[in-house]
Amino acid sequence: MLLAVAGGLLAWRLAPRPAALPDTILITADLTKGLADNAGEDRLLQLLTGTEPTLRDFLDGIERATTDPRVKGLVAVVGPDTLGLGETQQVRDAIAAFRAKGKFAVAYADSFGEFGPGTRPYYLATAFDEIWLQPMGNVGLTGLYSQVPFLKGTLDLLGIAPEFDHREEYKTAMNVLTETRMTPPHRQEVEALLASLGGQIVDGIAQGRKLAPQAVRSTIDRGPFLADEARQAKLVDRLGYRDQALAAARQRAGSDAQPVRLARYLDRAGHPNANGERIALIYGNGLIVRGGGSTDLLAGSKEMAAEATGRAFRAAIRDRRVRAILFRIDSPGGSVVASESIWRDVVYAREHGKPVIVSMGDVAGSGGYYVAAAADKIIAEPATLTGSIGVLAGKLVIGKLLDKIGVSTDSAQLGTNAAMFSATSEFSAQAHARLEAFLDDTYKGFKQHVADGRHMSPEAVEAVAKGRVWTGEEAKARGLVDALGGYETALRLARQAADIPADAPIELTVFPRKKSTLERIFDRLSGEEPQPGIAAGPLVRAIANLAPLAQRLALLLDAPGLLAMPPIAPPK
Repeated sequence: MLLAVAGGLLAWRLAPRPAALPDTILITADLTKGLADNAGEDRLLQLLTGTEPTLRDFLDGIERATTDPRVKGLVAVVGPDTLGLGETQQVRDAIAAFRAKGKFAVAYADSFGEFGPGTRPYYLATAFDEIWLQPMGNVGLTGLYSQVPFLKGTLDLLGIAPEFDHREEYKTAMNVLTETRMTPPHRQEVEALLASLGGQIVDGIAQGRKLAPQAVRSTIDRGPFLADEARQAKLVDRLGYRDQALAAARQRAGSDAQPVRLARYLDRAGHPNANGERIALIYGNGLIVRGGGSTDLLAGSKEMAAEATGRAFRAAIRDRRVRAILFRIDSPGGSVVASESIWRDVVYAREHGKPVIVSMGDVAGSGGYYVAAAADKIIAEPATLTGSIGVLAGKLVIGKLLDKIGVSTDSAQLGTNAAMFSATSEFSAQAHARLEAFLDDTYKGFKQHVADGRHMSPEAVEAVAKGRVWTGEEAKARGLVDALGGYETALRLARQAADIPADAPIELTVFPRKKSTLERIFDRLSGEEPQPGIAAGPLVRAIANLAPLAQRLALLLDAPGLLAMPPIAPPK
């Protein structure tokens, strides 16, 4: 290990120093691969794939470029449907601030969807003052669509019986297992979400393309569009290829302008908010789980683990330089117990004089809202999916399936409810009564936390609870969110909470410091880092990373004490 470190230091010393930035810069960015909300732990896989692009790095780069007189404009490649609507709105806001300083921004796409969903990426592109489209591309501007697969018929065929209950009627995550179509509350919720999100998209496109909202709605109903049709409908400005778009942008920036990748520019120019009064940034991304969670050295972690999140809060509390904590949440929910632990960390920080400001990403629902409820302020994007104040619990009974495939079981029991969590038998009447008590107590506690944190009456909380998911726009109107916006809004409110002047420099520092792969390997070998517990089997963990639906199923298959996620995948 010492030889490896020495070799690395020698290579660093002998490596050629990077060239300075040119005097006239045209920033280039690639948004086709998506932007992770948090890069997570350093991963061995990054040795093969390179550094994972993050939303924070993109926003930092644009913020730095906005005030840099050397930067004249931006060219971004867009097109694939890789960003959620909450992320899209943060990127749009950053582009708007960039343009407000007199700089230009050009979006290029080979296609918006290629006869697939293209509404979200096109919505992103309309934040730029010029849109280029490849001549054989198209604009898949067709509106929003949400489809929910129901597995009850499949489970019936297999002999698997879902036994779940919930609080209350809008807590519909279990419906994928127990129903064959949307229940009336489920449909009401989905249609309301589509209406809210659709209205935001229409207004954004109308503003960006200088069209009337009704004209945009009419245009959407006629989509998708071929390239020439899109240009005639004023959806795009120019048809051409990527090299042509770049050449035109360079000419617009000045004859001596040099294209510089955003990542390289940020590396040379430096991150903003790097010196001054310290504000801690704590990420809460992924499924909420108890303990330390599970981390794969190759794939990293996709969980908000109670133990790790608690360490981050305690480190920020101990740091005397930290004036406030920015808690960035992008989570669909998870364990009740873990959510309660993290909620207490937020309360504990405030009790020790550290204001906590929550910034929500694409999703902060159920447990994701639970852990936010005690914060001083909550900020969400208009398209954030949040709320889902409710609870569900239960199990899948596979006894009939085992019979079908010839598997027999036998058991011995001590205690009336000892088999309550067995996957081979249904709940007894007494066990089901205990399940109902758990649901009632958890739902009551969840609502009380919201009432205390948001200074709302029990009746007001009940009116917005019942498991219902709201967009950030709807949540603000109902008192669940304080302001709409992203990092910039959250930092402004963090300054106010910490009595830091608006023009004073700040240092935004991630807590806890993330260990490198070599450090983590050394900790494992030396026995200083405990082996993480596994809350579900490896197969379930693998499935949980595949899709939002699989994530919901993973939780439903896990321990019965859980806060379920919002009921639908983000509309496309």
